[in-house]
Amino acid sequence: MNIIPVILCGGSGTRLWPVSRDSFPKQFVPLLGTLSTFQTTLKRVDDAALFGRPLVVTNEKFRFLAAEQAEAVGVSIDIIMEPSPRDSAPAIAAAAHWLKRHHAGALGLVLAADHMVGDVQGFRKSVSTAIPAAESGKIVTFGVTPSHPSTAYGYIKPGDQVEGDARHIAIFLEKPNASMAADLVDEGYLWNSGNFMFKPETMLAELDHHAPQISACAASALDLATNDLGATLLDADAFANAPKISIDYAVMQKTAHAAVVRAQFDWSDIGTWGALWDASEHDARGNRATGNVALIDTTNSLVHSDDVLTAVAGLDNVVVVSTRDAVLVTSRENSGEVKILVEALKAKSQREASEHLKMYRPWGAYQRIDIGPRFHVKRITVKPGGRLSLQKHFHRSEHWVVVSGTAEVTVGDKTIELHENQSTYIPIGEVHRLANPGKVPLEVIEVQVGSYTGEDDIVRLEDVYGRG
Repeated sequence: MNIIPVILCGGSGTRLWPVSRDSFPKQFVPLLGTLSTFQTTLKRVDDAALFGRPLVVTNEKFRFLAAEQAEAVGVSIDIIMEPSPRDSAPAIAAAAHWLKRHHAGALGLVLAADHMVGDVQGFRKSVSTAIPAAESGKIVTFGVTPSHPSTAYGYIKPGDQVEGDARHIAIFLEKPNASMAADLVDEGYLWNSGNFMFKPETMLAELDHHAPQISACAASALDLATNDLGATLLDADAFANAPKISIDYAVMQKTAHAAVVRAQFDWSDIGTWGALWDASEHDARGNRATGNVALIDTTNSLVHSDDVLTAVAGLDNVVVVSTRDAVLVTSRENSGEVKILVEALKAKSQREASEHLKMYRPWGAYQRIDIGPRFHVKRITVKPGGRLSLQKHFHRSEHWVVVSGTAEVTVGDKTIELHENQSTYIPIGEVHRLANPGKVPLEVIEVQVGSYTGEDDIVRLEDVYGRG
C-alpha cells in the first residue's frame, strides 16, 4: 500500500516565542538535537517500503526554507503553498484533492511538522496497523496513552472495534480543565495526536457533507493554482474564501467514520516551553540548560540562550529564554500563556513579536547589526550560487564591504568581482544586484543611509526566485 505523507508546515508556534516567531517558526528550529522537528518528521517517513514522496503544505513565505531543510536530510518533497493561513481543514482539503489527482489509490497520512516522536519504528508499526481501517473507509487518528492529566491536548474515548486494531471513536473532546483531565485519564481516554490517515475520497466525502464550502474552495484554489518554480501555489482569492477552521471542528467531531488506533510510540507536540522541558533530558537538579547559560541553586527549570550569557540564581520551575533582541521569563506552568503575551505585543506593533534579527531569504539571510535615524547596518550571508534580485531603492544608498568569500556585484551597467576587504557604493535609485559565484558562503556588511531603510523600499526588476 502506497502511503503519501502530508506534512502540515505552516504554523507560527507563538507559544515558543521568542525562539519561534512568524519569520522563523518552531518547526524549522532545532529544539532537540541538531535537526528541526520538520526534518525529523521527514526522516520518520523516509521508508520507500511504506511511504511515497511526502507532500508538504506550507505558507508561501516558507517554501524555500522547507525545500532547503528537506534537501539537507536527503528527502525529496512536493510542495503546496498556501497564499494565506486558513487553519488545518482547508490545508487538508487542498492536499486531499491533490492526492486524488496525483496518487490515485494511495492513502494520505497527515502529520504535523512540529511534533516529536522518538520511537521511529513504533511510529511506522502504528501506521501499518492503521492501514486496514483506512482502506475500509475510516479516517484513522492515532491516540496516545496519556502520561499525565494534561489540559493542553484533546481527548478521545475508544469505542467498539471496527477494523483490525482500530476502534470507533465514541467521544471526541477538546482540551479539558485540570479536574476533568484527571477523570478522563482514569477512564481510559487517549490524547488526540492530531495525525490522521485516510483515503482521499473518504476525507473529501466527509468535507463535502460537513464543510462543503471548504472542499469547494480548496478544489477551486487547486484548479486555478500556478506552478511556481516546481511548487504548487494555490489561487489566493479562491483559498481565502475557505472558512478558517481546524479539521477537528470541521470533520472529526462530526463524522461517523472516525476511528482511532492506539499509538505505539512516544509523542509530544512541543506546544509550550513546559512541554519542551517535559520532553527533554534533565541534569541532576532537574534542569534543561542550553547555550551560554550559568545556573546557581536553580531546579526543575528550562534555561536557554541563543547568544548572550544568561545567568539564573535561586529559582525553581521557571522558563528563561534569551535571544539577541528579546528575553522571556515565566513559570513552567504558565508557559502556555506566552501566546497571549505575543498577541499583546503584536497589537502594539512590536517588531520583536514577529521578526527575528536574522531573517531568512531564498538566497541566504541577513541580520540586523544596528539601526537608527537615517541608517541601518546589516550582515548579509549569500549561499554559494545565491543571487539577490536585481533591484533599486528610492530612499537609501548602500555601501557593501566584503568580509569573506567572493561577491559578484552589478551596479548600473557594470558587473565586477569583489573579494575580502573590498567594497562598493550604490547610489540612491541605481539598479544593482549582489550574487555569490563561489563555492563558500559570501559574507557582506551592508550600511544603508537615507530617509527610509524599510524592507518595502525594494523595487525588484528581476528575480530568479520568482518573487514580485
